[in-house]
Amino acid sequence: MTVFSWRRALATAMLAGTAAAPLMAQGSQDVMPTAQPPVVRASGVTPYRINPGDEIEVYVWGEERLQRQIRVLPDGTIAMPLVGQISVQGLLPEQVQDAISNRLTGQYRGTVPQVTVSVRNPAGLQFSIVGKVKSPGSFTPGRYVNLLEALSLAGGPAEFANLDNISIVRKNGNAVTSVRARLSSVMRNGVPNDASGDKLIPRIESGDTIIVP
Repeated sequence: MTVFSWRRALATAMLAGTAAAPLMAQGSQDVMPTAQPPVVRASGVTPYRINPGDEIEVYVWGEERLQRQIRVLPDGTIAMPLVGQISVQGLLPEQVQDAISNRLTGQYRGTVPQVTVSVRNPAGLQFSIVGKVKSPGSFTPGRYVNLLEALSLAGGPAEFANLDNISIVRKNGNAVTSVRARLSSVMRNGVPNDASGDKLIPRIESGDTIIVP
């Protein structure tokens, strides 16, 4: 594969809309899912869901004691005064806002002050690439990326990489699954302008290990 064909494929994938842009999104409800399907908004951009290791900022208007920066613990929870411990893994920032507001309801006679949650440092979204790439290792992109972008972060595939036998090892709780990906057709023909493009170039999830034989 030439450098030109690799760069052309990456550019085509991004133009086709399969690349996700950086996002400090916002979302809604006091629930505790550990794995949720991606929410795709009208713009086609996938909102960012909180991962263990992320640093979030909580701002409760008029309450300095509740304004703080919090690192999400490895178990996916955070803890705050008057709120207690809340599971935030897999939630959108606005869902965390609503969860905190619900916990504060009993602390106020009137309306609960407005709660704002933002992701300051999405350090929890990490993945690794091993095998025949130019710069294997672990990466923290700070945003969602697809498989082509992930390979680009690793310097692109090495000269004899088998792009039709890429494996994405994914953890889901205690279970481990493998997602197979084929990129040769993308290199030759570009990305189709339909839903099949997302299947050809899957999105990378936090904790994934990409194996390029």
